[in-house]
This record gives sequence, C-alpha cells and structure tokens, in this order.
Amino acid sequence: MKSFSPSSAGPLAAQLEPGAPAGRGPLAALRRRWHRWWNSRLPRTNTQTLTQRNVYILPTGAGWMLALTLLLLLVGSINFQLNLGYLLTFLLVGCVAVSIYVCHSTLRGLQMHLLDPAPQFLGSGCTLEIQLNSTRKQPRHAIGMTVYGSSNWVWADVPGAGSAAVQIAFKPSRRGLHDVPTLKAETRYPLGTFRVWTIWRPAAQVLIYPEPEKPAPQLPPGEARSSGSGNAPARGIGEFDGVRAYQRGDPLKLVVWKKAAKSFAAGSDELVSRDAQQSQQQELWLDMAATGLQAPEARISRLAAWVLQADRLGVEYGLRLPGREIGPDTGAAHRHRCLEALALC
Repeated sequence: MKSFSPSSAGPLAAQLEPGAPAGRGPLAALRRRWHRWWNSRLPRTNTQTLTQRNVYILPTGAGWMLALTLLLLLVGSINFQLNLGYLLTFLLVGCVAVSIYVCHSTLRGLQMHLLDPAPQFLGSGCTLEIQLNSTRKQPRHAIGMTVYGSSNWVWADVPGAGSAAVQIAFKPSRRGLHDVPTLKAETRYPLGTFRVWTIWRPAAQVLIYPEPEKPAPQLPPGEARSSGSGNAPARGIGEFDGVRAYQRGDPLKLVVWKKAAKSFAAGSDELVSRDAQQSQQQELWLDMAATGLQAPEARISRLAAWVLQADRLGVEYGLRLPGREIGPDTGAAHRHRCLEALALC
C-alpha cells in the first residue's frame, strides 16, 4: 500500500480549502452557480465505483495543440503528396486513439472509499483518508485527488489488483459538524493530451472540536459534593484535595506529577498521592460562569482547554452548559462527550 500524508507529516499531501471556485466577476459567479447546481445532483456516498456514467474526458491544452499539429500535417501531406507525411499523421492519430482508451480506463473501474474521519480541533487540518481499490491486473498510474475547487493535488499510483491510500487535508473555518467537502479525482496518463476526471460527494461528516485556549489556564476550584460534609475548602484543582505519601498500589491518576517532577529534579524519587478520602468530598465542575470571560467563543475555548487539562491530570470532572449537564467522569469516552457538547453548543 502506498500512503500519502498531509504536509504536517510529509511533503506529498496538500492543505486544502473546501468550497466552490474562488474569484470575482461574472465568470466566477457563473462558475459558482454551476458548482452549486452540479453538486446538488451528485448522490452522497462514502464508496463510489467509477463507471462510464460518472467519468468524463476532454482534451487538455496540449491535446488541442496536438490536434492542430495533426491537421496542419495532414493538409501539408495532401498538398505536397508526401507519403511519409500520411504515414506519420496516421501513426500519431493511432497513438492518440490508444492514449484516449488508456487514459479513460485508468479511472474507469476504480473504487474509491472514504474512511470515517476522526474528530479534529479547530485550527488544525482535518485529514481525510481515501482508499483507492483496483481489481484489474494492470497498475493505474498518476491518479490525482483534491478538494473540488482547489488547485492543490495529491498523486498516487494504484498497483494491479491492489490498493493505495491517499490522505487529503482541508481546514474548516468553524467548530461543529461539517459535511466532508466534494472531492475530485483526475488523471492525464499517459500523454497528458486528455484529462479524465470524476466528481465525488461523500456522505460522511466530520466533527470539529473548538480550539482550546493556549496557554491553558488553571482549572477552577472544586465544589463540595452534595452528599459530602460540605466543609472542605474549595481550592485550586492542584490543591483542592489533600496529599499523602505514595503507597504501593495507588492508581497513577492519584499521583501528583508536578510534585514528582520537582522531586526528580532535586535528585529524590519521593512520590506523593492525592488523599482519596478528602477528594471524595469535592468534585470538579466546568461551566461557562467559571471562565470569567464574556465572549461566547472565548468561553468555549477555555472550557475545551480545561477539559483537556483535567483529562490529562486524570481527575473526575463534569461539564455544565446552557440546557445540558454532563456528570463527573473520566476517560476518553467522557472527554469526547464533553468536547462534542462544546462543539455543538
């Protein structure tokens, strides 16, 4: 399998912007209207097999120049009765005819499958991984893919009776649930005189988390549990529960790693753990009121940073949003629920 990664992981992929063709003026407006009309006619599917019905072919600029050259060569051969001219003309015409068949068959019969995209944070490129599968024995060369309307291409060769992976990145402009942008596949193999292309509209959606605030602020104070004594002091999350000497068998999430780092720097291997009995009297709630900010997006960005920080520290935390409350918990699934709620709020 041949894999192409985004520019953050290598030079062979492109950071792409989704959307209709850019530009100003009547021609650009007409192209955008054509794009919207054409896009609305395409079925939404995560797997598409290329056939005669969805593969298109037209000459390139080089192809039109070759056609003009052949026409002039034919006219010159007729005027001057050049037998070698006739031979050369029809030989080139035969090569062009073969190239049309080869070029069209490079895409025809190819299957494209989009893997479910993983959630990403706003501000970072969202990577789409596409599997190109071929059942024929001959390899398929120089297949390019891009977001429709972009001029940045990612190229791949598909081996005979094999598959290749192509990774394309696009950058959403806002948080929330986004449709995967329309994609385009194209080839000009073998002569570059014709281009064969297809337009693909995937059905998948990608969740974009809000961009976390950087640097991450300190977590808010813990709150007394309703079932607890209620007399525990509400201090910062780094101090709101007591500490004691580390005991064999203590969970790693109870280890105070900041104090451990200071001990290691001082040449000591002493570890301390949070006092679970005291920590049971308090719980950490993340809500917009605790952010101290006024702008809604700034509040959400700070809450996202707090979610990541609390998850990294391994402490239980809950999330309060207008009209929704997620109870305290830990783990990757709980982190996803909180970030998803922030993305969609």
